Amino acid sequence: MKRFYCIVIILCIFLGGIHITAYADTGGDGNIDSGGGGMGQGTNQNKWSSGNEGVRVTVVRANDHAVVTSPIDLTNSPPENSLYHFGKVCKLQYTMGTALSPVKGGYTCIKPPQVIPRVISSNGRNNIEVIKKYFCSEFLVKLVANHTGINYDVLIGGEYRLLLEPIAYYTFRGKLFATTATEAALYDQKLSGGLRKRMVSLTHKNLPLSMFLEIADLGYPAWGGSRSTAASDADIISSLGLGIVRFNEMPPEETEVRTYDYEYRTNTEVITAVTVRGGQSDPDHPVSVIFDTPSGRISVDNVYYPDGESQLAWIRWTTPDTPQVLTIHVQVQGGGTVSKGEILVKIVDLDENPPPDPNADDRNDSFSMPSVPGKEQETTANWNVWRPRWHNEWVWHDDPNDEEDRGYWCDHGWWEFDLDHYSASLTASISIIPDEKSPTASGKTMKSGYGINEKVMTHVSTSQSSAVTAAQNAVTYFPEFGYENYWRLLERMGGGYDIIHEFKENRYSTYNRRTHFVPIWFPDGNYTPYTWLIDCWTPAGMLSMNLTDSVIIRGNLWNDWHIAPQKVN
Repeated sequence: MKRFYCIVIILCIFLGGIHITAYADTGGDGNIDSGGGGMGQGTNQNKWSSGNEGVRVTVVRANDHAVVTSPIDLTNSPPENSLYHFGKVCKLQYTMGTALSPVKGGYTCIKPPQVIPRVISSNGRNNIEVIKKYFCSEFLVKLVANHTGINYDVLIGGEYRLLLEPIAYYTFRGKLFATTATEAALYDQKLSGGLRKRMVSLTHKNLPLSMFLEIADLGYPAWGGSRSTAASDADIISSLGLGIVRFNEMPPEETEVRTYDYEYRTNTEVITAVTVRGGQSDPDHPVSVIFDTPSGRISVDNVYYPDGESQLAWIRWTTPDTPQVLTIHVQVQGGGTVSKGEILVKIVDLDENPPPDPNADDRNDSFSMPSVPGKEQETTANWNVWRPRWHNEWVWHDDPNDEEDRGYWCDHGWWEFDLDHYSASLTASISIIPDEKSPTASGKTMKSGYGINEKVMTHVSTSQSSAVTAAQNAVTYFPEFGYENYWRLLERMGGGYDIIHEFKENRYSTYNRRTHFVPIWFPDGNYTPYTWLIDCWTPAGMLSMNLTDSVIIRGNLWNDWHIAPQKVN
């Protein structure tokens, strides 16, 4: 049997064989740790019994975070299939913009022949080694391979990961539900806090805190927040309720890596955000967040959120025109804490490595066509803003000193909160055509040695324009350089949310045209530049797209000159 090393990058909770029925509150590389806490009391309409749980397993490709199989749900105690659920959707798919879609009935799950260790705890105690051993076992990985249709040796070869998400089966408003932590948080947002109000100990504490990352992976951060108190919807969606199993032929070498919170491009408008939490912020007790940036101090006032929740606070600013590393200091006034007191930012200049002079007599007889790469792509983003509103509660007060029994009305009201939802989306198209100075080009067909033109057309749509930038930069990589080593930063043409990007003027072109020259030695077939469209910034992060288009190479310019190059030994 092929040996493999399995690294579990999860922190998880385990409760032993004690069966506990708990009613929810009606108010308001082994790399593993624990969290969670007590369940509280509640009603028969809103309850969860320990052991009513499962784990959703999804096979994910590591290099581009693509979901390559349909998720499967594993459980020791299959619930009735007529319950309410949200289909087989994993956290990565929700992160990429899949909408929450409720389903009644038709729920399917798998009961493994070997019992799954208890994952969701009611008291914060766990057995970390048992959980790690189970999810790294040959038995579990082969079970996943068999049920998802992926070859076992391929699965453990290092290219894929297992994404784990705990599932809870519970009664809410008298109906049986199955949700992951992410689904519970998304559903709570739809209900404006209605699920949290009744099931907070399960859906916002013990379920999301049953698994979270100690080391960032697949685009999700390591969790550094509380391990014993209820989390906000935003924190659950961004950081909680997941574990990751990695497979490696050999243990990874330890390397020292400097982690930046943001990487920006020079002279680019960006969004920098932090999460504020702790207590309640309302118009009577407002919170402000202060950012100290290179261009000065920026204050974000009136950052509101209810008790137990959190709120993104962000600034919109323009980066310096020179590459550098800088630190943005963040502080809070009026109470609460921020997710980061210091934000480390790396600013790079992508216009420093254009291709060299394309000498006409160069040859590359060892060239082989590389695969087109794919960098990080996010085309949608969602974020929320809490909006306070006053709930009046008028109470009559008698005046004991007034013989005429007069009194007064007093408003004993309180602040309630509505959650406003915002979004942004990025679309784009690319066109690669032969340059008009290519005399024998026809349509998309041309000879090597001549130039090509590129045009990238972008569109950004959003429900909160003050919080979203245009797609400001596009970088094109070329097959003759293996899609690395050299690239061209395209020039922005115009402004607004419909920016067009084209090649900058080429100093090696006789007419200073906006062109890129296809090497004269490039073989016949498709010539496919690859463009990464980036720097559409939102409070939830950067939107980006991978774009490709091709021209067809047939012959070379030597044919037009009726001479042929001589190979020099």
